[in-house]
Amino acid sequence: MTDYHCHILPRMDDGPKDVALSLDMIRLMMAQGVDRIVATPHFYAHREKSVYDWLERRQNAFRQIADTDMTLPYIHLGAEVAVEQGISRLPGIHLLTLARTPYILLELPYAPFAHWMLEEIFDLSQRYGLTPVLAHVHRYAGFYSRAQMSEVLQADAVFQINNEAFRTFWGRRFVRSLVRKGCPYVLGSDAHNMTSRRPDWDTLTRKVAPEILNHQENLFSGKNAP
Repeated sequence: MTDYHCHILPRMDDGPKDVALSLDMIRLMMAQGVDRIVATPHFYAHREKSVYDWLERRQNAFRQIADTDMTLPYIHLGAEVAVEQGISRLPGIHLLTLARTPYILLELPYAPFAHWMLEEIFDLSQRYGLTPVLAHVHRYAGFYSRAQMSEVLQADAVFQINNEAFRTFWGRRFVRSLVRKGCPYVLGSDAHNMTSRRPDWDTLTRKVAPEILNHQENLFSGKNAP
């Protein structure tokens, strides 16, 4: 299994605060059957000096776990990029893709729906030839209208679903509707720690039908290393 969205790099964001916690999270993922991880620390343009400065910090954080004696699964580097006004024109934004693929993980704002959000996503994809992956899209169904949610789901994008969605009847129904519509999707834990937001791939082994797992997108097409 591939975790397409998680926060395992130490001291990058609101994920693990040290290497020991990062390694504990990775061990748990491996025990739950994950053999490939996409590390996607938050990127907020308004908080960062530049994309390039952030990439250097990410590489340093990755090196801290890579230099340990632990046998690691395949770890790809990516980002969870917050959609902000002007993000599509930010220098270097195209470098924040998932493991140098043409896919970029984007997080819609937790704010009332506005068309500029989809316009920024469209401009980003057109300017750089990227395919958006919309993070934890199921969460927005709770505060977007049905019509607004329909607009989001009509985007030319891959939809990322957190494992947490499978804990509820409503969440499982949402995923089934994506499958019926033929929408491309990937799964991720969105794990941040070992307590309140721990890796939860065990949820999938209990709750998810095999066809849901088998039909998620393989964004890496068999590639093993970033």
